[in-house]
Amino acid sequence: MSKPEIRTVDVTRYVQPLREGGSLPAIVEADDEFLYVLKFRGAGQGKKALIAELIGGELARAIGLKVPELVFMNLDDSFSRMEPDEEIQDLLKFSVGLNLGLHYLSGAITYDPLVSVADPLSASKVVLLDSLISNVDRTPRNTNMLNWKNELWLIDHGASLYFHHAWNSWEDHAQRTFPKVKDHVMLERATMLEQAAEEIKASLNPEVIRNIVEVIPDDFLIQEGDDKTPDEKREVYRKVLETKLSNLDLLTKEATDARKAIV
Repeated sequence: MSKPEIRTVDVTRYVQPLREGGSLPAIVEADDEFLYVLKFRGAGQGKKALIAELIGGELARAIGLKVPELVFMNLDDSFSRMEPDEEIQDLLKFSVGLNLGLHYLSGAITYDPLVSVADPLSASKVVLLDSLISNVDRTPRNTNMLNWKNELWLIDHGASLYFHHAWNSWEDHAQRTFPKVKDHVMLERATMLEQAAEEIKASLNPEVIRNIVEVIPDDFLIQEGDDKTPDEKREVYRKVLETKLSNLDLLTKEATDARKAIV
């Protein structure tokens, strides 16, 4: 598998904020005339949430799950000067530069575990993906999935890979399982975990992981007061993900046991 091809576009119009998101993402238009949901570098978790979004989304795509196209988005300083809302004005001001966007799926509806479409294999893959990337934010309260054209689409992986908020603990994190899988919104529907694990093993390998990690821009990886270089950080992401993948059987058993406890 070659590196994911992530396009770069320029934001040309701020359309509206999405206030249901904790980080206040927004619908924007870009110079390619498409609409995107823009995730801001100036939001609460900063550039690390954008990295988690990028890695989580491209891993999901690699294992056959549907994710809106991810693009890098340049935001200039003109938007903050035109914005009357002070909170949004500050967010725009602190987000000048490179951000991340997801193609806006017009007409999509939020996934509802009681009525929405999700086949057992896809549900099982979502559960195991989130175990691999330690995604704590896919619960009945906040599903971070959409139904669009009768298909399941994944959005918002910004709460994943939380080890990068404390770099010194990454080796310990890499070996951990994911007990929070018991709260996963898809767990009840995940009746094909073993088959999903086999398909994930066939889709993911060190080369795929390396190619995904290598598309993280240096700009996202540079942090004031942090002495790790971008390449050193990419290497940590790679090692964590490879270790998690090597422990997939253990994660699958954990998810299977958690599912047995609720059905």
